[in-house]
Amino acid sequence: MNNEIVINDNEFLRQFEYKTEHGIAKIEYSLQERKIFLTKLIVPEELDDPEFKNAFIKIVLDTIQERNLRVVPTSPRIASFLRKHKEYKDLLPVGVRI
Repeated sequence: MNNEIVINDNEFLRQFEYKTEHGIAKIEYSLQERKIFLTKLIVPEELDDPEFKNAFIKIVLDTIQERNLRVVPTSPRIASFLRKHKEYKDLLPVGVRI
């Protein structure tokens, strides 16, 4: 599924987006001092599937990792993903535990 998802970083609206015929899946963020706070995950009803959400979150985290930023997940769904996927543990800033 990852190969099918191409995201756009809409810096003006501060959100990562994935556009489909059903609407836009997005992860809203706030960027502060080399940290990115992932505040909200919004997915159209037609894409409200755990497999899609996991793939979408993974691609966003991979993008953040490429930019050498630290992640502070304030969205419960994204925090839950990070708890289950320890390979992204290095993205958390020092002192932040989830």
